[in-house]
Amino acid sequence: MASVPFRFARPLLHALDPEAAHGATLWALKCGFAGTRNEPDDPILSAQVWNLRFSNPLGLAAGFDKDAEVIDAMLALGFGFVEAGTVTPEPQSGNPKPRLFRLGEDGGVINRFGFNSKGLAAFVSRLKQRRESGAVQSAARGIVGANVGKNRDVTDAAADYAKGIAAVAGLADYLVCNLSSPNTPGLRNLQARDQMREVIERVLDARQHATRDGRVPPLLVKVGPDLDNEAIRDIAEVALATKIDGVIVGNTTLDRPTTLRSRHAHEGGGLSGLPLLGKADACLKEMYRCLDGRLPLIGCGGVASGAHAYAKIRAGASLVQLYSALVYHGPELIGRIKRDLAERLRADGFKSVADAVGADARKSGAAST
Repeated sequence: MASVPFRFARPLLHALDPEAAHGATLWALKCGFAGTRNEPDDPILSAQVWNLRFSNPLGLAAGFDKDAEVIDAMLALGFGFVEAGTVTPEPQSGNPKPRLFRLGEDGGVINRFGFNSKGLAAFVSRLKQRRESGAVQSAARGIVGANVGKNRDVTDAAADYAKGIAAVAGLADYLVCNLSSPNTPGLRNLQARDQMREVIERVLDARQHATRDGRVPPLLVKVGPDLDNEAIRDIAEVALATKIDGVIVGNTTLDRPTTLRSRHAHEGGGLSGLPLLGKADACLKEMYRCLDGRLPLIGCGGVASGAHAYAKIRAGASLVQLYSALVYHGPELIGRIKRDLAERLRADGFKSVADAVGADARKSGAAST
């Protein structure tokens, strides 16, 4: 089915309440109105991370497809991977509406959804249907991640994460524990050393018992950008000690830069999009330094161009995710970023994405010796 150019769809979508517009977008994707992008990815964008082959390093961040409804539609638009979720064990409605705000003048978004989710049962059912229908084989062009969280009023957070990972371990290519949403009370406390270690140890055990075919999907944690260097160092040390497979940096921020101009700038919730870029990049650089390149990182936060994606790769990200920029630029942005990224890699003499990962840190280290 032919796609509708975003320049025509945007005025209609932006005339709607932001959450209603998101719902309309999911409906359009399910109906095939977004079309597909059939051009093959430039070979220089291919990336091998964990034992997974990504046709390109650009992925859709969690939060867009919370209930695993449009995975293949988004892969068809050109993403190298799609991360579904965050899903909670039991269905929950999240925080009261309104809870999503466009900051158009700033290229940002504020949300305070609070893990609204249809729950694990519906999420798992869709992943199983996708596998049984053969979509997994036909969608070999893309990798799928499953991002899990905890229900709001649960006191044993580790148990909820373990339950989520056990349910999706055999159905996704990689797994993520979201420890960094600012919209669930107390959740970010799980980024502290002891709490994080407990969650990871129980989740690793759950993953091991849930994968019986010998294929153990990589496990990552998603951390926020509102971390000082000591907290980043603690997370890096726990990640290495527990032998998880990677870290996503980062999530939304509670900070409000003084440069924000939108009338929604002081709404409560997590800020994403362009205003987050600098903070997310600084956190990524420090995490890469603390890990000394020993674990793959996914850079997330503020990406709206090929230059932004390339900067995250040079800062230490093996893969890059975006979401908020789609609100303003639509699906055409995916192809633009990939083309620009390929040009930048070649212009700097790199043969692959992997060659560029951490290039700025290596350059800085060489300069300081």
